Amino acid sequence: QVQLVESGGGLVQAGGSLRLSCQASGRSGGRYAMGWFRQAPGKEREFVASISWSSSNTYYSDSVKGRFTISRDNAKNTVYLHMNSLRPEDTAVYYCVADPISDYGPFDYWGQGTQVTVSS
Repeated sequence: QVQLVESGGGLVQAGGSLRLSCQASGRSGGRYAMGWFRQAPGKEREFVASISWSSSNTYYSDSVKGRFTISRDNAKNTVYLHMNSLRPEDTAVYYCVADPISDYGPFDYWGQGTQVTVSS
């Protein structure tokens, strides 16, 4: 079992930046792809970005490509989402995910989420 704990959410003005972090704990020795999903009020949960264990492969949704960057530090068991040029439509609960097999899902493990609010 893998536990994922997100941090770094908050309130930011449009055009601003935030960095989300997600630390994994629990089952050691596994090589997990990790990523982020988000869910806005009244909308379905959507894929944001993911990264392979080695960081050699990254994937982004079209809506965040060029503005968000995913990275990871395996020594710290942590994945990051660097969010720039934030827009009000980026407002959502952001969930960290992990999977031992696929770089881009489906993902077996989910965090509890962290709120990101972008004001106009």
